[in-house]
Amino acid sequence: MKARIALLLALCLPFTAPVAEDGKADPGNQVAYVTLAPALVGNFGAGPRLKYFKADIALRVTGLETKSKVEHHEPLIRNQLVMLFTQQTDETLATLEAKEQLRQEALRQVQQVLLQEEGRPLVDDLLFNNLIVQ
Repeated sequence: MKARIALLLALCLPFTAPVAEDGKADPGNQVAYVTLAPALVGNFGAGPRLKYFKADIALRVTGLETKSKVEHHEPLIRNQLVMLFTQQTDETLATLEAKEQLRQEALRQVQQVLLQEEGRPLVDDLLFNNLIVQ
């Protein structure tokens, strides 16, 4: 019985939140999300018919200080993402694989902007909460 309890405790330990000396969760290691609001909206592609996109995007960061820094640079991040989306074509938005490549490229560009501004990429991941293409 004691072995089972010890095993259960050992399995639970890696999943506990980091705790500071005062017994509270360490805000420096908390995952936070920065939602780019309002959604990015624009047109893309070439041709006689206009095509539109709408992207609801969230950025995953670690730590409240990092979240504050990313929020400070939101206008620059939004500009970079709008420029990326307007360069897309029907082919680069047609399949799930293509959208995943776009997501990865968007993450790379956001990290590049933050690296130039802050000296670190700061953003761990970029998530499409919603991506509509018409």
